Amino acid sequence: MDEDANDEADFAADALDERERAEKVLLHRLRGRSLSTVEALLVLGTTGVDSGEASEIIEKFLEMNYLDEARLADQIIHSHNVRKGLGRTGVEAEMRRRKLDPGVMLDKLEELPDDEAERAIDLATKRIAQMERFDDQTIDRRLTGFLMRKGYSSTLVRLAVKAAMDSRGGGGASRVRFR
Repeated sequence: MDEDANDEADFAADALDERERAEKVLLHRLRGRSLSTVEALLVLGTTGVDSGEASEIIEKFLEMNYLDEARLADQIIHSHNVRKGLGRTGVEAEMRRRKLDPGVMLDKLEELPDDEAERAIDLATKRIAQMERFDDQTIDRRLTGFLMRKGYSSTLVRLAVKAAMDSRGGGGASRVRFR
């Protein structure tokens, strides 16, 4: 009878150690960057804890505000929209890649300012200054690709490229230079 009690005690201690280790692994990952709850579950899945314990750990971390999808969405907006100049589509793609809750995504995307056209024109105008050595067709192609990769819609891209080309002033004539 004593052996059964010892085995149960050892099993309980091992389970507790496994849970503590899983929490430490998740905390370590959270020190590097914020995670969505889905990403946190994936991290916990690699530690070997069962799904019930993983859910309990997630709940605990949510209560302690270690996991906060709204805050993560704000960080993504800041890093991708404000710093990198990505459009709404680019920000949304990053949020989907990070597996954010769709409700949180929609709320945060609605908070984005509606100045996408202005932002695209500003980006195109800044970028065109670096392209003066190219002919108009090459500039058009490169600016279009640049803005499309940033996640702007094709309508906004055409508008921004046209505005940037018009803003160049006297350098509007297409010319090819051979060296």
